[in-house]
Amino acid sequence: MAGDFYSSEGDAVLREAGLRVTRQRQAIVRVLFEAEDHPDAEQVLVRARDKDASVSQATAYRTLGALADKGLLHRHMFDGGVTRFELATRPHHDHLIDVESGEVMEFVSDEIECLQRRIAAEYGYDIVAHRLELYCKKRRS
Repeated sequence: MAGDFYSSEGDAVLREAGLRVTRQRQAIVRVLFEAEDHPDAEQVLVRARDKDASVSQATAYRTLGALADKGLLHRHMFDGGVTRFELATRPHHDHLIDVESGEVMEFVSDEIECLQRRIAAEYGYDIVAHRLELYCKKRRS
């Protein structure tokens, strides 16, 4: 059952971050596992409260901070906006951000990955990590 998966995986994530496992923190981590978008802290809080009404703002913010500080959660500030979150365990991808709607889309391009490695090698480097964010407007026909 999905709840069992999130409980065991979520508990492991919380322990790895050095956090005590509580119902409130489990609700927060469950939200992160279920997220198909890049929620900000307020969105995580609202969604977590749908799972457990006792989740406090302080608990949500501290949990997100602890997970990010341990590298278990990525923080994104697309175009200087609010901080958004996604689990670090997700496979590598890049982001395309619609500057008019704020929509964030994920994409993977082997061609771009190859080009980045080639450019780094030309300068005598190996890539250890990177982020690519493309800020775009929809084409008008």
